[in-house]
Amino acid sequence: MPTQTEKFIGLLKSPVKFRLFLFYRIPSAFFSGVRIREIAEERSEVTVPYKWFSQNPFRSTYFACLGMAAEMSAGSLAMAHSYKSDPPVSMLVVGLESKYFKKATGLTTFLCTDGMAVKAAIEEAVRSGQPQTLVMKSTGTNEAGDPVAEFLITWSFKAKTKVLTK
Repeated sequence: MPTQTEKFIGLLKSPVKFRLFLFYRIPSAFFSGVRIREIAEERSEVTVPYKWFSQNPFRSTYFACLGMAAEMSAGSLAMAHSYKSDPPVSMLVVGLESKYFKKATGLTTFLCTDGMAVKAAIEEAVRSGQPQTLVMKSTGTNEAGDPVAEFLITWSFKAKTKVLTK
């Protein structure tokens, strides 16, 4: 029987379900062309193309579109590991740092390999009842494999407490 994480990953791997999710929940990512190329419990690869909707005036991909793809590479892992957890876990970006190395003029692929670290942070938040923070790294490369940008995204995970009613 698949785990909840595996079920969520299965949903993300469905192109139709993923695009519907983007369209209704993150329309800017939908129109920018952000897509999950590959996802597993340990890692996530997300792409963003250079096209009319994602461009800046300098003939490269707008930094905010690069940030969306970087956040999605980390956030998809966080969502997968917190999907239908008991108790539910809230997650929030509390910090962002970025570095840019080269103009993004084609397809940029962001890779995050912090899946097991996010799983451990979520488990600790549930076990201890205390919020946990984790810095996740997402590195973007161009089609030639050259580094384009690096994002350090700080996430906070907190187990939601149940409210007792009388």
